[in-house]
Amino acid sequence: MLKKMRVKLQNPVLLAKVVDIISELITEVKIKVNEFGMSINAIDPANVSMMGFRIPKSAFSEFEVGKESLGINLDNLKQILKRCGSGSALIIEKKENMLNIQIQDKIKRNFTLSLIEIEGEDIDFHEKESRMEFSSRVEINSAELIASIEDCAVVADACSFVVKEGRFIVEAKSINSAMSEFSENEAKIEGENSRGKYSLEYLSKFMRGAKLCDKTVLRFAQDHPLKMEFRSTGMELDFILAPRVEEIDD
Repeated sequence: MLKKMRVKLQNPVLLAKVVDIISELITEVKIKVNEFGMSINAIDPANVSMMGFRIPKSAFSEFEVGKESLGINLDNLKQILKRCGSGSALIIEKKENMLNIQIQDKIKRNFTLSLIEIEGEDIDFHEKESRMEFSSRVEINSAELIASIEDCAVVADACSFVVKEGRFIVEAKSINSAMSEFSENEAKIEGENSRGKYSLEYLSKFMRGAKLCDKTVLRFAQDHPLKMEFRSTGMELDFILAPRVEEIDD
């Protein structure tokens, strides 16, 4: 007999915020629920970014599952999760091709969400990440990184992350320019000198994840993909972003 799925999360506001962030990049996902916890791994339709999100089993106050892969429209789930308040608890149960979602606070509110079929292969975030090269690692205050990205967005549509001689630089150049520079006293900088250029449209969306944690970890290499890591209590959120390749005229 298959084990039914029932999970309870005491503070679902963080989940609501992450689903809101991911929904800016992709509409439909498979949410995996198994003995390790709940996870979302997906690639955006433009094949430019990849995301990995995980809530470990230990973060749930109730966790009764077998192994589930739930096809979800994130816009619909987002609207339901927005109904959660700071003191709410969230209970999710699967019944046939529906999810029953209950929000408990002063009253119990019930929603049902239809599950959908999602075609395509399952994404193994960690397997794909393991094949990428990251020669530089920077751990930086999230608020300061957000400000630097916002500065760059004023003058250009892409910015460069640079590790050079013990400094970390965030810069953008077009007709105008912007630059923020961090010493080893202001950021933890490891690895070799490198430079990677990335889309500010995507980075600006990722920065909403930085607002969920005090520190952000950046991993990149010369003209290679960027990895952003956000960690909060009971949550792991990672993004991979392809580098911006400069077009060279013949």
